[in-house]
Amino acid sequence: ERLVESGGGLAQPGGSLRLSCVATGFPFSSEDMSWYRQAPGKDRDLVATITSAGRSTNYVDSEKGRFAISRDNAKNTVSLQMSSLKPEDTAVYYCYCPRRALWGQGIQVTVSS
Repeated sequence: ERLVESGGGLAQPGGSLRLSCVATGFPFSSEDMSWYRQAPGKDRDLVATITSAGRSTNYVDSEKGRFAISRDNAKNTVSLQMSSLKPEDTAVYYCYCPRRALWGQGIQVTVSS
């Protein structure tokens, strides 16, 4: 069982980035999935969650309207589209499968001019 994130990097304030996470080794389409992030010196916090079929999503209030979680069960992929990025969005972003307590390795997102 494995989760591998991609798509991070450097973005300017107001810019956009799209993170992707590919799952292997388990029945992805049966699992709710989440994105978390951890800023330097802070706890790892929930960003967004999507149900197994993608019919329902939930976001932390500060990300509503700026971030969008989605999934493609045919490709075993969950994505996080981030827009209107702010410097405070700088963090390591993690893909997570709650029911399996399975974390990805994390990917750095830096928002800076």
